[in-house]
Amino acid sequence: MSTLPIKRVVIVGGGTAGWMAASVLSRAMGASLEIRVVESEAIGIVGVGEATIPQIRNVNTFLGIDEDAMLKATGGTFKLAIEFNDWVRSGHSYLHAFGEVGLPFGPSPFQHHWLRSRAAAGAPDLWAYSLNACAAKRHRFDRFERVGNTPVAGMKYAFHFDASLYGRMLRAYAEQHGVRRTEGRIVEVKLRGEDGFIEAVLLEGGERVDGELFIDCSGFRALLIEGALEAGFEDWRAWLPCDRALAVASAPMPAMRPYTQANARPAGWQWRIPLQHRTGNGHVYCSEHMSEDEATALLLGSLEGEALGEPRPIRFTSGVRRRLWSRNCVAIGLAAGFIEPLESTAIHLIQSGVSRLLALFPDRSFDPAISEEYNRKVRQEYEQVRDFLVLHYSATERRDTPFWRHCAALPAPEGLRRKLDLFRATGQIFREDEELFTEQSWLQVMVGQGVLPRRYHPAADELPQGQLEDFLGTIRSVIGTAVERMPTHESFIAAHCASGRP
Repeated sequence: MSTLPIKRVVIVGGGTAGWMAASVLSRAMGASLEIRVVESEAIGIVGVGEATIPQIRNVNTFLGIDEDAMLKATGGTFKLAIEFNDWVRSGHSYLHAFGEVGLPFGPSPFQHHWLRSRAAAGAPDLWAYSLNACAAKRHRFDRFERVGNTPVAGMKYAFHFDASLYGRMLRAYAEQHGVRRTEGRIVEVKLRGEDGFIEAVLLEGGERVDGELFIDCSGFRALLIEGALEAGFEDWRAWLPCDRALAVASAPMPAMRPYTQANARPAGWQWRIPLQHRTGNGHVYCSEHMSEDEATALLLGSLEGEALGEPRPIRFTSGVRRRLWSRNCVAIGLAAGFIEPLESTAIHLIQSGVSRLLALFPDRSFDPAISEEYNRKVRQEYEQVRDFLVLHYSATERRDTPFWRHCAALPAPEGLRRKLDLFRATGQIFREDEELFTEQSWLQVMVGQGVLPRRYHPAADELPQGQLEDFLGTIRSVIGTAVERMPTHESFIAAHCASGRP
């Protein structure tokens, strides 16, 4: 048992990052911690993240948040996949669906049996073997862990929701669990003379807030980790060239798709996210290849419903802090780094950072081994997410605009190059350590982007042709029957979690 336990935690900044950190720490540590969130209503939050990945359900479960109640409160819908339109070439579309693809058979992963089968004329595509993909295409949804008594796993899903309303839910939860909120703008960060640790923040009105552990959730400003501690930032624009976004809400769509859309544009891409009470839209683009006026006109001209306001501009640089934990300060969320929202990872990276902090929670000695391990693991995760996103840009046939010609020539980071070389040579995919994206995710995006292997594993040839056809046909039949029995996405929401919001 430590003789120097931390008693006072100060979280600078609210939003999803600050209030998720406060909620999880208060739930896990109880009354042993005094947690204060310092935020200013005068400082806005970025708050465009409305799409999530399935790991969000883990934090909701840990906090005891009822899923239907959360969806009602946030105008949320269910998310089974992301649809990528026009990324490989104009008119081309594919899904990155959550959950399993096919079933293993013998020593070979499923993709080898599918690769063998695709030589036949009219063979079904990869997504015929994904329950999530088939349900998404039919706009259907249901909750179940397994398809009947078969080995086919049930639905794996995430959410679309109003991120600001989700942040309010987390704030209410945290305050109910003893977290104190202090309103105020920070004007100075006080450092200890002997070691440079943060000892307090001073507010505009003169109040001093002391702490032992500081969590920087101040967004792009990175007030503590960069402003006070100068942790440094590694710029990844050489791999992810988009540096601007415009966000605007539009009227809700007649049919709420159970998936996010990412539609390629001449100098970037556009997101479309269906909520119950509105549609979230955004245009992510590269300022070297498109002006803000052009980007705005393109966004507004491609909405599916009436715009509910003026597009809000956001400037960003994809990259990560060189040190995410420095001295007695840990950066979470945008203060830690930013990777554009192509695969909806922003809230997950908040969740992951908080989870790792909890697992490596220090005492007041702040042993360097703890912060070094945190920095190593979190940086590794950011790099793995970066590599997955670069795959979407670099594996393309598009050469129709200067932006896409630039993307096609992007150098592959080492981790991505290894994965691509191995898959092209053998059809094999290996998940490294606790990598966020599974083999099924890499498989779908590589195949979707037109990356195909030169051969499959020879063990797949040991299955007689008739048995192979029966095996694949059974999977498709089980999935087809399950999807047919599901309610529509809209009717499921109406029965379980309709928000009633205008």
